[in-house]
Amino acid sequence: MNPRIKTLLRYTVAILLVQTLRYKFLAHPDSVYIFETIGMEPFGRIGIGVLELITALLLLIKRTAWFGAFMSIGLMIGALFFHLTILGIEVQEDGGTLFGMAILTWVLSLLILWNEQKSIPFLK
Repeated sequence: MNPRIKTLLRYTVAILLVQTLRYKFLAHPDSVYIFETIGMEPFGRIGIGVLELITALLLLIKRTAWFGAFMSIGLMIGALFFHLTILGIEVQEDGGTLFGMAILTWVLSLLILWNEQKSIPFLK
C-alpha cells in the first residue's frame, strides 16, 4: 500500500479517537449517560478515555502504529459489544452515529494492523 495512504489511515483513526476525548474527560451528559448505562461511570469513562489517548499517540508514531491499531481494535470491539448488547445502535437519538464511527474505526484499524504486520516484533 502507498505510504501516504498508510499515514492517512493512521492519522484518521487517531483523529477519530481524539475527537471523542473532550466528551469523556469533560463529563459531557451524553458520555455520562453511556457509561452509566453500561455500569462504568465514572472510572470506565475516564479509563477508556486515557486508553484512547494512548492509542492515538501510538498510531501517530510509525514504529508503534501496529500496537496502536491493535489497541484500537480491542477498544472498538468493546464499544461495538456494548452497542449491540446494552446501548443499542442509536444512542440518545444520535441516528447511530457513534455506532457507525465505532465500525469505521474498527475497520480502519484492521487495515492498519494488516499493513503494519511486518513491524510487529514478535512476528519477525
